Amino acid sequence: MDTADAIVEKLRAQCLARGAAGIQGLARFFRRLDRDGSRSLDAGELRQGLAKLGLALDEAEAQSVCRRWDRNGSGTLDLEEFLRALRPPMSQAREAVIAAAFAKLDRSGDGVVTLGDLRGVYSGRNHPKVRTGEWTEDEVLRRFLDNFDSSEKDGQVTLAEFQDYYSGLSASVDTDEEFVAMMSSAWQL
Repeated sequence: MDTADAIVEKLRAQCLARGAAGIQGLARFFRRLDRDGSRSLDAGELRQGLAKLGLALDEAEAQSVCRRWDRNGSGTLDLEEFLRALRPPMSQAREAVIAAAFAKLDRSGDGVVTLGDLRGVYSGRNHPKVRTGEWTEDEVLRRFLDNFDSSEKDGQVTLAEFQDYYSGLSASVDTDEEFVAMMSSAWQL
C-alpha cells in the first residue's frame, strides 16, 4: 500500500468511527477549506485541514495525496474524487439493488435516465409547487433527477452517477440487509 492509500485508509477509519455522518461531515469540512470555490485543495490546504482532524502529514505525503486525486494536472486534489475514494467499497448485494432501482427508472433501457424516462415512472402533478403554479411537472422531475446527476447537471443520469450517489448513502448504512430493505422500499422493488 502506498502513502496516499495509507492516508485514505486512516481517514476512512476515522470517518466510519464517527458513524453515519462521518464521511458527510468530512466532505463539509473540506468544502469549507476550499475558500476559492475551485472544488480542489492544494497540498498546504490539505495538510492544514488534516492537522485540524488530528492527522498530521508531512509535505511529501500531502503532495502524494494531491497527485493521486489531481484530475487535471493542476497540482491540486480534486475534492469529489478524493471524497469518493474515502467511501468504503459496496458489496454485490448493494450494487445489485442499486442497479435494479436504476433499471426501474431507465424505461427506455438505453443506460441513461432522462426526463422522458421519469415521466413514464413518476408524476409531479401533486407536488405543492406544481399545485400552486410555481413549477411545472417537468421542473419537479428535473429537480428530482438533478439529485443523482453529476456536478454538471446535464439532465441525464448514467448508472455510474446513480451508483455514485448511492455509494455515499451506502457508507452510512451498517448492514447490507438494511440497505437492501431501504432501497427496496424507496423504489418499490
